[in-house]
Amino acid sequence: MALILVVDDDVYVADTMQRGLQKRGYEVATAYNGIEALGLVQDQHPDLIILDISMPRMNGIEVCHRLRADEKTKSIPIIFLTARSMIEDKIEGFEAGADDYLTKPFDIQELELRIRAILRRCQPPPAEPSADILTVGPLSLNCRSFEAIINERSVLLTPIEFELLHHLMSHPGEVFSSERLLQEVWNYPPGTGDPALVRMHIKNLRSKLEPNASQPTLIRTVSRHGYTVRPQ
Repeated sequence: MALILVVDDDVYVADTMQRGLQKRGYEVATAYNGIEALGLVQDQHPDLIILDISMPRMNGIEVCHRLRADEKTKSIPIIFLTARSMIEDKIEGFEAGADDYLTKPFDIQELELRIRAILRRCQPPPAEPSADILTVGPLSLNCRSFEAIINERSVLLTPIEFELLHHLMSHPGEVFSSERLLQEVWNYPPGTGDPALVRMHIKNLRSKLEPNASQPTLIRTVSRHGYTVRPQ
């Protein structure tokens, strides 16, 4: 049974999520501010965190930054669940290290679908011995160490970045829409994933790998169609 930590300063919202998720078979702990949340994470080691942004004492963005900076907690999946719905807010959330972003008011069924999708793909499956290194053009991917290698430079990827790049490199030249990537990489049911999730992780990959992220040559955008990795 997965343990989910719900962090929200609105007691009604937190208790509603707790009851709804418990009915669906999850174990749920709750915290009502960022400081309390950090303590509970260290004590209880949740499998996933649902995190509000606007909270007293320490906001959710700062909590996320601290969790991602700690070796013991950096891989815990985080869903921001917040009333902040502007695209700038989503960008800030994903850049802080969120795995997903859902706005209030929310549907508990959609929240659970996203939770299930994230928990299913927390860790990439072990690579077969024959597939330790995946190479497309000048870009290589070490499937055991989660490192991308470009121009003799190694870059360590997060699990989400690895999954996304591995899928693109496994289908060189094929163009994937954001919707397809949400379904095929992260197992989101149709219509439930946020395309901003894909855009932000493509942006992060480009910032790590491309010589010039504003003019990408490795991970290319095909206008109105999606993304591709093509041999050069």
